[in-house]
Amino acid sequence: MIYSTATVAVNPEGEIKLTREQVWKGLELKARDARLFLPPGLCTRCDVVAESTTHFVREATIAGSAIREIITLEPQSKVTFFQATGPREGAIVNEVFEDGAGALQLRFCCYLGLRGKQPNGPEEQAEQAQFDSDKGYKAALLSTLKRTRELLANNRL
Repeated sequence: MIYSTATVAVNPEGEIKLTREQVWKGLELKARDARLFLPPGLCTRCDVVAESTTHFVREATIAGSAIREIITLEPQSKVTFFQATGPREGAIVNEVFEDGAGALQLRFCCYLGLRGKQPNGPEEQAEQAQFDSDKGYKAALLSTLKRTRELLANNRL
């Protein structure tokens, strides 16, 4: 299994301050349409295909893989992506919270496996290394906050 976690400060010195509500709007937009937040060309399709009071279902093509995710929203707090189909199985969580000093933080964590691959085999180990690298999910969190600030500045948030 692949387990990874990363946490970043929402409002580091020198950045435009974001409120919890603004971060939440960014996370919700990202859940509904990843194309707005991923590098150009990485996500070529992202559609909400079903919605209920407790969750919605998103179908996307990311890095060439067709993915179906069941996404739950805990308003102002947490987005959970359950990998229903695609190369991975498991869950990814994005969470907004205050640390002990009251500063907003954004955390990513995942617990995933690769479908059809040996548990803890070379493919999962390579994926783990990618998640833990400087280009992994810490970078994705920082990118999400950067894009949220851009949307805010353009009155699109």
